[in-house]
Amino acid sequence: MAINNVVVAGGGVLGSQIAFQTAFCGFNVTIWLRSESSIERAQTKIDRIKDIYLSTMESMKTNPQAYCRGFTDKTDLSDEEIDDLKKQVEMAYESITMTTSYEKAAKDSDLIIEAIAEDPNQKIPFYEELAKYMPEKTILVTNSSTLLPSTFAKYTGRPNKYLALHFANEIWRNNTAEVMGHEQTEQKYYDEVVKFAEEINMVPLQLKKEQPGYILNSMLVPFLSAAEALYANDVADPETIDLTWELATGAPNGPFKILDVVGLTTAYNIVIMNPEAKDPNSTQGKIAAKLKEKIDQGKTGINAGEGFYKYN
Repeated sequence: MAINNVVVAGGGVLGSQIAFQTAFCGFNVTIWLRSESSIERAQTKIDRIKDIYLSTMESMKTNPQAYCRGFTDKTDLSDEEIDDLKKQVEMAYESITMTTSYEKAAKDSDLIIEAIAEDPNQKIPFYEELAKYMPEKTILVTNSSTLLPSTFAKYTGRPNKYLALHFANEIWRNNTAEVMGHEQTEQKYYDEVVKFAEEINMVPLQLKKEQPGYILNSMLVPFLSAAEALYANDVADPETIDLTWELATGAPNGPFKILDVVGLTTAYNIVIMNPEAKDPNSTQGKIAAKLKEKIDQGKTGINAGEGFYKYN
């Protein structure tokens, strides 16, 4: 089958990125959102991503280091070729549609990418309702960061056409796409998703079996959790923890800068899945409390203008 019409369910940090990158690569893209207020929040993110693409491409004219793998596999670009890429950005921006209707979103979909909150109590009702409207042809994937597709397969109405496709943040720069099936996933649909990942300028990383956290988050989540524990137990503040990591390893960003990109709401949802988080005196409970305090203040990360750091 050919994938042309793509729906991204959720317009959060990664949902908005996935939608924009997919439209940039020429696919018809619809973003499904829960409410009109969600549409407004998603539009702000889409506006920001458009500005990032355009400003980064303009910088590529004078700074080769600004090049992003998600834009094109050609590294030696003329100014005219970069201007053509900028035209693609404008076309992508104008082409994306948004809706709160399950029926309208799913009507002629070839692929639906679920990128809603990392919460089974939200994912299961979403899948059950969506199943009423999806055409037989539709492949369904989840961008879940830590949850296994086998957990939700029975709720989708199409377990054989359901698998995971997980992206890294800033996908225009960090262009990885982890592809992970479950026992009921048919190989031909797995292969279609691998092909789709390549067509949106991602590098498909194929997992041979289910793994909580896939490859990336199996390494990243323990790293971020260790940093959160240092902060929650008052060992050091986020700035000092970040500085330690950056100076000692040469990494461009410490864990709390990464958490601001990931989004504190996602980090919080991951923490509270641990039963220990129910005990306010445990390390997990302390982490949850500190994240919740920032979330309640609207300091949810870079897209909100402030998380652990302030952003212009």
